[in-house]
Amino acid sequence: MSAPASGFRAEFACSEGCGFRSSLWEVIYRCPKCDALLEVSHDMEALRSVPAAEWKRRFESRFGSSRLPHASGVWGKHEWVCPELPAGDIVSLGEGRVPLMPLPRMAAELGLASLELKECGVSPTGSFKDWGMTVLVSAVKHLRARGVPIRAVACASTGDTSAALSAYAAAAGIPSVVFLPKDKVSLAQLVQPIANGARVLSLDTDFDGCMRLVQQVTEDRGLYLANSMNSLRIEGQKVVAIELCQDLGWEPPDWVVIPGGNLGNASALGKGFQMMHAMGLISRLPRIAVAQAQRANPLFRAFRGGFKELLPMKAERTLASAIQIGNPVSFRRAVRTLQAFDGVVEEATESELANAAARADREGTFTCPHTGVALAAVEKLTARKVIAPGSRVAVVSTAHGLKFADFKVGYHRSALADVESRRANPPLELPAELGAVREALASLG
Repeated sequence: MSAPASGFRAEFACSEGCGFRSSLWEVIYRCPKCDALLEVSHDMEALRSVPAAEWKRRFESRFGSSRLPHASGVWGKHEWVCPELPAGDIVSLGEGRVPLMPLPRMAAELGLASLELKECGVSPTGSFKDWGMTVLVSAVKHLRARGVPIRAVACASTGDTSAALSAYAAAAGIPSVVFLPKDKVSLAQLVQPIANGARVLSLDTDFDGCMRLVQQVTEDRGLYLANSMNSLRIEGQKVVAIELCQDLGWEPPDWVVIPGGNLGNASALGKGFQMMHAMGLISRLPRIAVAQAQRANPLFRAFRGGFKELLPMKAERTLASAIQIGNPVSFRRAVRTLQAFDGVVEEATESELANAAARADREGTFTCPHTGVALAAVEKLTARKVIAPGSRVAVVSTAHGLKFADFKVGYHRSALADVESRRANPPLELPAELGAVREALASLG
């Protein structure tokens, strides 16, 4: 069949509002008139022709599907994502439909009505990047079917983007190329694109250096750019916001806290919330906080200066390696989102992020360091009452902790530099004697 979303349309538009528009089936990433990033603009009047109650009914009915594409949390909302894409060109690994996990003890300790993790790392390649990559690679598959001579898809990555791109490209039978900063990604992140058959280029630079190179290389129209400056990625990632509200009975939380690196996710969730609000699925917007590691905090610095300008920085090595980015390409989009959502930006030190992750782990999570940055931001914002007592807070958990086993081991060995492991829980080494075992267990509750 063609697209189940037939009758709805979307196109590229300049994100700065200069008036430029283009088909989604053009190989283009920036506005040729003003060089701004593009965004996907939907025919909202056509979407509004379907009542909000009917959209909720459709989304709910598809959420229980066991067969793709509706078994995908992203493609169950096809009309709101890439409506003219034929269903036969969808490349899905079953992304989305991830748990919303409550942290009741941490919420009570912080004086919150609720604190919940949207576990986006419970995903095919272990991170939220799958939500956007399914849309981008599906679009590339369709472009190739239309005869557009794209020979490969390429990205710069701090780890998770490369895993997602390589997996979806492998599923589609499309070659992929990933640019990684040498010795700056975890082994688990490095091995994923290798296993998926990508051409892996380990470059002696940081992420920002990789990003410059991939933008230059993809000036060749035969290589398609897969980073979040490509607004097709944003279309998939915005569904995190929609699914979160669906989880909560279409009642948004008071605050959503998002780890921020290249900043595409902040603008993506903002777009999802705004779309639901405009369509009448939710009655109000949440506030948004973006959390950055102190060693890679250009947005935080700009926030303190009233967002007058972005001053790119040389990001220092941080445990939150996936957001170790000093010159985020989605800065302007993220600033517009924060201003529209009465948002704030917070930072976290290495010790703060590691201990916040360990605190959440005590409630059954296995939290990645980037989610630790967001949880540390929640702790600091509640302490200052920026997040008011009794608020309902949702944190976007961006990756699975299994990708960062060395981080976990180092924490519980108290071996991480610049980290005081306040919740370390190393194994007890004992003689194999009953008395010693009983003594060790005597203090259990």
